[in-house]
Amino acid sequence: MLALIAHDDCKDDLSAFVADNLDFFKQYQLVATGNTGQRLHDELGLNIERVAHGPHGGDLIIGGRVATGEVKAVFFFRDPLTAQPHEPDVSALMRVCDVHRIPLATNIATAQAIVKSLSSP
Repeated sequence: MLALIAHDDCKDDLSAFVADNLDFFKQYQLVATGNTGQRLHDELGLNIERVAHGPHGGDLIIGGRVATGEVKAVFFFRDPLTAQPHEPDVSALMRVCDVHRIPLATNIATAQAIVKSLSSP
């Protein structure tokens, strides 16, 4: 399972990245926070499980899935220049990825690296 999350100012970038790598993402079960998942479903036709919006606990739900070994990588396009009301949840998700050694992409460059790594035989 791959997790997809994007702050509001980064949703365009994540949508474009997924569209550019659609064949890759179609190989995996996908989970996303509320608005991000809805947008990826509507724009790209992806079969994607949607959990709560990030500020309503979605980041924590995905963090729980990371902790239980369900998530292979997290694509979290975050806006580092804008304070988020759920910043503690964002930090917790990043921490759980580090603890469980799960790749975490926070921008297009790191996302490309993860796609390349997971695409290698």
